[in-house]
Amino acid sequence: MTLPALPYSEPVRLHQVPGGVKRMLEPDAATRARIVKALDLASLDAFSAEMELAPTPAGWRLSGRMRASLAQTCGITLEPLPLEIDAPFALTLAEAVEEDSEEIIITLDDESPDLIENGQIDLGQYAVEQLALRLDPFPRKPGAEFVQPPEPAEISPFAVLKQLRPSDEG
Repeated sequence: MTLPALPYSEPVRLHQVPGGVKRMLEPDAATRARIVKALDLASLDAFSAEMELAPTPAGWRLSGRMRASLAQTCGITLEPLPLEIDAPFALTLAEAVEEDSEEIIITLDDESPDLIENGQIDLGQYAVEQLALRLDPFPRKPGAEFVQPPEPAEISPFAVLKQLRPSDEG
């Protein structure tokens, strides 16, 4: 099984930036089109992320601000819903540690850091992730309501046979 290609990738090798790095990411139109497809958006007119990666005693800290001008599709009317996002973010990262134990420990702690694999961090992937986290999973135009269509009176397959039966009123 092959993994789908990332819509936006800006990898940084940690050994090349031991003191940290600051980047301003602004994907081009082709990249924004891939992000639109990956996140099922109606449009993504502008997208940028100021990112700062800094070492910490426990690993790394990735922080910054993400800005986007986009449109989601209303799940009821299928009309585009414009959305402006301007939000800060911060998360901690730690290098994956190879353990000899075959036991896997899973915690539901929100404070656990993201794991860094192969000595690199993909800033583009984190930018798209931060955008995805701020999208409404069920976008709905204000005032739009789903109206359940009425159920048919009889939904039994025998309803047709009942109509063919001769009447007793003969």
